[in-house]
Amino acid sequence: MGLHPLEFSECYLDSPAFREKIKAHEAELDKTGRFIKELYKDGKNLINATKQLSLAQKKFAQCLGEFKFEYIGDDKTDDEKCIDESLQEFSSFLRNLEDQRDLMMRNITETLMKPLEKFRKDQLGSAKVKAERKRYEKETEKYYSSLEKLLNMSAKKKEPQLQEADMAVEVMRQHFQVSSLEYVCKLQEIQERKKFECVEPMLAFFQTVFTFYHQGYELAKDFDHYKKALQINIQNTRSRFEGTRSEVFELMKRIKDSPQEYRQTSPISSEGYLYVQEKRPPPFGSSWVKRYSTFVKEQKILHMKTFDQRSGGKLGETESVTIKSCVRKTTDTLDRRFCLDIEITDRPITVLTVQALSDDDHRFWMHAMGGKEPVRQSFTSASNIDAQLDDLGISFVKNSINAIETRGINDQGLYRVVGVSSKVQKLLSFMIVDEKSCEIDLAASEDWDVKTITSALKLYLRSLPEPLMTYELYKEFIVPAKSATPESRVQAIHCLVHKLPERNRLVLSLVTKHLAKVAANSKQNLMTVANLGVVFGPTLMRPQEETVAAIMDLKFQNIVVEILIEQHEKIFGDAPSSSPSLAATPLSAPTRQSKSLSRQNRPLAVYNPQVVTLMKAKAVYPCEAEHDSELSFQVGAIFHDVTLSREPGWLEGVLEGKRGLIPENYVEIL
Repeated sequence: MGLHPLEFSECYLDSPAFREKIKAHEAELDKTGRFIKELYKDGKNLINATKQLSLAQKKFAQCLGEFKFEYIGDDKTDDEKCIDESLQEFSSFLRNLEDQRDLMMRNITETLMKPLEKFRKDQLGSAKVKAERKRYEKETEKYYSSLEKLLNMSAKKKEPQLQEADMAVEVMRQHFQVSSLEYVCKLQEIQERKKFECVEPMLAFFQTVFTFYHQGYELAKDFDHYKKALQINIQNTRSRFEGTRSEVFELMKRIKDSPQEYRQTSPISSEGYLYVQEKRPPPFGSSWVKRYSTFVKEQKILHMKTFDQRSGGKLGETESVTIKSCVRKTTDTLDRRFCLDIEITDRPITVLTVQALSDDDHRFWMHAMGGKEPVRQSFTSASNIDAQLDDLGISFVKNSINAIETRGINDQGLYRVVGVSSKVQKLLSFMIVDEKSCEIDLAASEDWDVKTITSALKLYLRSLPEPLMTYELYKEFIVPAKSATPESRVQAIHCLVHKLPERNRLVLSLVTKHLAKVAANSKQNLMTVANLGVVFGPTLMRPQEETVAAIMDLKFQNIVVEILIEQHEKIFGDAPSSSPSLAATPLSAPTRQSKSLSRQNRPLAVYNPQVVTLMKAKAVYPCEAEHDSELSFQVGAIFHDVTLSREPGWLEGVLEGKRGLIPENYVEIL
């Protein structure tokens, strides 16, 4: 497994696992920085050695050019003249060769050395990144220190004093969260950049070398197809990076505006920090210890782990208790705010007192553990476009496609150049609401320009209550985009398209057939299949939850759309003869790419994780662990205490006393 995405919502929980993820990202960037530094040093040695060779060659050429044969007699024969001139030609050839070598060295410096060093200094080791890191650590210290002071403040102080203290901590919290968001965003941006910022200079370096070596001409030709392919890959990666970065910034902005709406919760558990009161023998009173707490709702178990960000992130012991009841504790009985009294099942006499971080956090924990405090409900603002996949909507799609193909199929940047927002909204609102709009032929109308029509079409598809390729099938479409063989990708997507509702499949066919025509005119409009994939990936399919991990799947969305465009006739022609699972039933163990495939046509039971928590499973394929968290096993191995994992496509179970991850499609439930 690669690096875990750093979810913006985790910036607000600031969990131990999140801090470990940040450390992993920082370690990876440090490793990349050391690699580039060592490569830069070796490159300098190569350049210096080549310069020494060039000086020797030039001296040799000078020696040839200065030497002249002396002949007896008054004149030279033609043979003698050629012999005499040959040394000058050799000298000229070597001088020209060394001029090219000098040019090559300058090019290497410009295309390899400087870009790598610039990337290392500007991105991996820039003062700005270090400043953001220091700011993040500083804001962490300031916020948690001020939070402890606030929580230790007497509730009997005057209300203005309490309000002023609350406001001060809130300001520090906001500063801390903003610095956390920005630092996390910067880390992930650099991780994504390195994929092309490091490889692209190397590509330019090899092109320079192949150009210089005449005897390497054939090798350069052999490399040419790879060079072109890599150039396309880099361009596609760069384009997807830009799209991904814009989506990430939009998500970060929304989370900045409404952090509580994106707090990570699930039907199974809730988590966050609580201060736990630990009583000591007289006369020492009690102390309050900050613990990262996870409450498993079904089992009513509260897991508490001691952790302090300021102590280098060292983990303490974990304590687990089963909760019988939870009661809000008033300030009449304890001079601290936001407190709860928790009655423990296995210790009837013991009452555990905990303190939440704020009033909102207090209500959150009360609701999670069965209290009576109200919980602020999150909401998602509705779009002002009431787009539906009805007859009017389908008519608008056909009308728009006809107009675009008639009037603007060769327009440069088609679908990338956007129309004026107010005009786009006006056109779309009219076309999908008024039944008389069917009488309007956009191909013949001069009231709407092509970029307004293309933008309105994209907005319509994005405003549907559910994307054309449906939330239900989203993950199944993503899986084949990650598979190894092009044939299996097309086969899987062919089957999935014919699982879509009829109207969805009809509109998807209309759109992708149109995009195929756009791509066929890419020499004029500059919109290749790859460019259209970038534009329409998030338009035709999107996940139900907005997370950084989902945004990182944008590149796979693009691949799916590219396949739909390139293989349009096959996919939307005849229905598949059968509906196999996304990969054909293997004769040997499934590949790791298929770990999250659907369980269709397999004996794995369909169950509800809230109802069934512990199961037994049997291995039907052997598996070799690729990570410390995974289990290795042979066919026939029996797993105990099997549960669903948070990692899609994986289970957790116990084998020979060790608990770890199991690929879901390697086992059958007993």
